Amino acid sequence: MKPPIFNIIKVVTAVTALLGTDPVRFFPFGQAPDDTEMPYAVWQTVSGSPENYLSGTPSIDNWLIQVDVYAKKGSTARNVAETLRDAIEPEAYIVAWRGESKEDDNIYRYSFDAEFLTER
Repeated sequence: MKPPIFNIIKVVTAVTALLGTDPVRFFPFGQAPDDTEMPYAVWQTVSGSPENYLSGTPSIDNWLIQVDVYAKKGSTARNVAETLRDAIEPEAYIVAWRGESKEDDNIYRYSFDAEFLTER
């Protein structure tokens, strides 16, 4: 049980042009290697729930995913986030822009949330 976010973005040429192909630098939260080339992005499940019915078992799961993009320049972080948004929107809803920040070691971050409704 997990949202299909990686399978969606790994086949979009505009994304792999920015995040590479071997590997695609789009990792589950906490799994990006320390020496990962920038830019890269991570994702994590913020919440999820089955679409419950009065009768029968759920046929759909709802996932809220947070995506964080990291780059050496703010403009690059924004560009990658926009490209990821464009790849995700045909399959899910973008539901929040979480903002931008600059880490202590001059790494820029852009964050947003996407909501997936996935059939079981």
